[in-house]
Amino acid sequence: MSSKREREYERRRFEKWQARQAEAAQHRRRQRVVAGVVVGALVLVIGVVAVVVASNDDDSPAAAYATDPATGATQQPAATPAAPPTNSADVPDPALAEGRTWSGDLTLGSGTLGIELDGAAAPQAVANFVTLAQDGFFDGTKCHRLVTQGIHVLQCGDPDATGMGGPGYTWGPIENAPDDDVYPAGTIAMARQGGNGSSMGSQFFIVYDDSTIPSDDAGGYTVFGKVTSGLDVVEAIADAGAKEGVTDGPPASDVIIEGVKIK
Repeated sequence: MSSKREREYERRRFEKWQARQAEAAQHRRRQRVVAGVVVGALVLVIGVVAVVVASNDDDSPAAAYATDPATGATQQPAATPAAPPTNSADVPDPALAEGRTWSGDLTLGSGTLGIELDGAAAPQAVANFVTLAQDGFFDGTKCHRLVTQGIHVLQCGDPDATGMGGPGYTWGPIENAPDDDVYPAGTIAMARQGGNGSSMGSQFFIVYDDSTIPSDDAGGYTVFGKVTSGLDVVEAIADAGAKEGVTDGPPASDVIIEGVKIK
């Protein structure tokens, strides 16, 4: 009897072990299915992100150069013709620029720039910049791009520091672009997508050395102000170069806008 009970006990143990093995195998199959779905979703997301980046990687200051400092290429694809401006209700009213000259201070971690904004020549750009500055939009943001070859600019105003961020709206058309494509040292101008004069938002660039930026199919770049003092602060940032020694990329050390005060 004892032997019979032992055999019965072993049989039940074996059946339980089989049941556990079957359950474990089923669990592993479920995990593989879930993993496959996740991988598929990630591939889809990565594909979408790649499309977004490809669609926006020519945000400023110019998408088409004789020699593009971002790529080194001497020939750029044809730009898409700019669509007519479709400014949303969120875009500040150009009348806020008051047709006058504004002055102020743009403070970086390494020093302060005195700035002057031309509300008569570029009312939409100035109204936009003044409104964002007064709302504290630029405070704590990182200047994400330094170009040291071909053109000489420090680009700022992107809250995401990716080159694709903005205030949640875009606007146009281009204002006060130079006819000769020359942007003197100290110029403050709006960044935009290549070939799209209605793609301006919050990103702007400061020219720290005289630069010729050829117009594209949309035109030139909106000049809305100039640096009146402290340009040496930007020159020092440029002298330090971009990260990893590239000629177009994030500054070697983080450049943070601590605040913008407009008078």
